[in-house]
Amino acid sequence: MAIARGSAYVAMGSSFAAGPGLKPRAAGAPRASGRSANNYAHLVASRLGLTLRDVTFSGATTDDILRGTKGRAAQLDAVTSDTRLVTITAGGNDVGYLPALTLSSLPWPLRALPGIRRRVAGFTDPAKTDERFRALSANLASILRELHSRAPEAEIVLVDYLTILPPHANSDHRLNVLRASPRGDLTRWGGDVALRLTETFASVAAAEGGVFLNVGELSREHHAWSNAAWTRRFHLSLRGGAPYHPDSAGMAAVADMLVQRLE
Repeated sequence: MAIARGSAYVAMGSSFAAGPGLKPRAAGAPRASGRSANNYAHLVASRLGLTLRDVTFSGATTDDILRGTKGRAAQLDAVTSDTRLVTITAGGNDVGYLPALTLSSLPWPLRALPGIRRRVAGFTDPAKTDERFRALSANLASILRELHSRAPEAEIVLVDYLTILPPHANSDHRLNVLRASPRGDLTRWGGDVALRLTETFASVAAAEGGVFLNVGELSREHHAWSNAAWTRRFHLSLRGGAPYHPDSAGMAAVADMLVQRLE
């Protein structure tokens, strides 16, 4: 799987790949993208001598990768026939993973607002969650097929989400703030969704000729409440990384895992 120095590398995905709050901002990146010069794609490109085109964008969904959104082209459009590496970290926004965790962690007067509670209930509705995962799986499969068509020689790596919640979060009193969901214990929902994201990435990669990097499993002991965290707990700023997103150590760890896999 070794990739020659100077090869073209396209990084796609949402904020979990972009790295909002991690300084410095990537040169020329729109502020709204949250794209950091120290996200895992930039670190990997530097270490392997690759020519990076980073089109990650905060808030992106797999629809944005496939079809784009108003004012922004599809992230797939960054891929050309000479691309030799593509990485993708996306899907959490599709299924409401990070939005639900974030909204339920807002200070009490805000998270108690009827509108916030309705949004969290919508994100965590079991039937809607199942429907969103079916759509995510279909979109990821379409993305990989399109990538194979556009760049037949590219290695395509689906990079999983770093672990955010402790493996035994349901009994952790520090996460009581996440129990604001009208549908019950949101920590249980969050753990289940993280596992389903991992399973979806692995299944699509196996079926569509991609590579799956199991970052979730490899970061299990580095959750946001651990002594060696790779993700941030909830906080009301982007400093040091957005809430429930990778910190600098997390981005470096993902880069290490990816370089090891590629080499």
